[in-house]
Amino acid sequence: MSHRIHLIIILLCIVAQGTWAADFVPQAPDYRDTTMWVTADGDADGTGADVFYVVSTWEEDWTTTDGRPCHYADVWSAAHRSHMAIEINKVARYMLPGNRFFAPYYRHTTIDAWLTQNEDTLTQRLSVAMDDVRDAFDYFQAHRDQRRPLIIAGFSQGGRAVVELLKHISDTTYQQLAAAYVLGYKVTQADISSCPRIRPAQGESDTGVTICYNTVKDVRYIVPIISASDVCINPVNWRTDATPATLHDTITVTLSPEYHVLVATGYSATEYPAYRGFINVGDIHSCEPWLYSDCLARNIATRTRAFRRR
Repeated sequence: MSHRIHLIIILLCIVAQGTWAADFVPQAPDYRDTTMWVTADGDADGTGADVFYVVSTWEEDWTTTDGRPCHYADVWSAAHRSHMAIEINKVARYMLPGNRFFAPYYRHTTIDAWLTQNEDTLTQRLSVAMDDVRDAFDYFQAHRDQRRPLIIAGFSQGGRAVVELLKHISDTTYQQLAAAYVLGYKVTQADISSCPRIRPAQGESDTGVTICYNTVKDVRYIVPIISASDVCINPVNWRTDATPATLHDTITVTLSPEYHVLVATGYSATEYPAYRGFINVGDIHSCEPWLYSDCLARNIATRTRAFRRR
C-alpha cells in the first residue's frame, strides 16, 4: 500500500468518526445515592419480607443534545426516573403492605432492542442493564437485615433481571430467598440446567422457588423473545396443570401445559393497546403485574409466612 493511499484511508476514518457519532452510554448509577432508589417500609410489626423489585422497560431509543444515539435509560435524568417510578409506585401499592420495599433505577435497555427480536442483539444490549441490577442487589443485600425473608420480583425486562440475579447470588443468599417472581418473561430449561437455584414453584406455599407466568389470549400469540417459557404456574389457583381458575368473577385463566403460558378468556384487555405491532397483540404482555396483583400480594404473604415457619 502506497503512502498516499494510506493517508487517504486515515482521512476517511477521521471523517467517518465525525459523521457517525459513537453510541452514548449514560453514567452508571451510584447506589449509595438515595436518588437511585424507591424505598418504603410497610412492615410495622417486623414479620414481613424484604422485597427487591426490578422495573420493566420505559424508554425508547433517544439522542443526546450533541447527536449521539443512546439505547439505555439515563438514571441521572429526572424524566427517565419519573417514568420508571410510575410502575414502581404502582407495584409498591400491593407489594409494600406488610413488607419493606426496595426498587433501584437502572440503565434498562430501550424497547428498540426488544423490537429486533434478536437474542444476540438483546443479550449484548442487556449487559449494561444487568450489571446495574447486580450492583444494586449487592448493595441492597450488604445493607439489609439478612435474617429477614427475601423476595425478588420483576416484570418484563425486570423479569429477565430476576433470572440473571438467581444465577448471580450466592448459595448463602439463596438460603434467605422466600420466592422469586418472574412476571411476563420466560424461564427456559437452559436457565434451570445452568442454575440449581432456579426451582420452579409447584404450589402456593413452597419456598426458595421461582414463580413464572406469561398471559395470552391464544397460544398463537406467544412472543418467543419474551414468553417462550419452559416454566409456568397459574397465579390464580397456584396449579401447574390445566385446571381453570376464575379471576374477578368473569375472567377464566387456564394454564397450557404444552406451551407453558396462561390463556385468559373473558378479558378484553383493551386498557393495553398494541405497541408497534410487538406486544399486546393478543399476548396481553402489559397486564402481568396488574391483572393478578391481589393474587400476588396474598402469595407473597403466604410464602413469607411459610419461610418464617421453616
